Amino acid sequence: MPAEPAYVPGMSAPDLMTADELQHVYIPDKQVQLVRGVLVVRELPGLRHARVAADLTFRLSVHVHQADLGQVLAEAGFKLASDPDTVRGPDVAFITRDRLPDPEPAGFADFAPDLAVEVISPGDRAGEILAKVADWLSAGTRLVWVIDPARRVARVYRTDGTERILTVDESLDGEDVVPGFTCPLGEVI
Repeated sequence: MPAEPAYVPGMSAPDLMTADELQHVYIPDKQVQLVRGVLVVRELPGLRHARVAADLTFRLSVHVHQADLGQVLAEAGFKLASDPDTVRGPDVAFITRDRLPDPEPAGFADFAPDLAVEVISPGDRAGEILAKVADWLSAGTRLVWVIDPARRVARVYRTDGTERILTVDESLDGEDVVPGFTCPLGEVI
């Protein structure tokens, strides 16, 4: 997350954007999110990032479909907070079947997914990643996986405040969020 601009007496604060306004923002070859009303513009991820996210999306989707657990999404936007609005888009998300909205909204989901997966890109900073994890968990996401392909590790964060670092020889586990799902980390990174 970029540093917030300092307030200077006599200068007006920047206008904050809403989630509805964000739906109409298009910047070619960029990704956009909204953090406490401030537009955050990011470069598109690289090939390794995209491969890891796609592979994990595929593996989760197959398991979730076969077990009829819910829905796996890639690059979906979730409105996590209001006034000011925060809209985040994980690389991969899972929503349990009983929480799927009906009808499905055309815009951002107005809730947090049960599982959020963030794949780290070379330009990501630790503070930005931790801010995303905090946003997910405070909005109700039960399990967050942060995959670091460069270091060949993953960090697992849970709502109870516990975290765990997985090495390439260990497996991602869906725990009680995606029951029965396991994936050797070395197979996706």
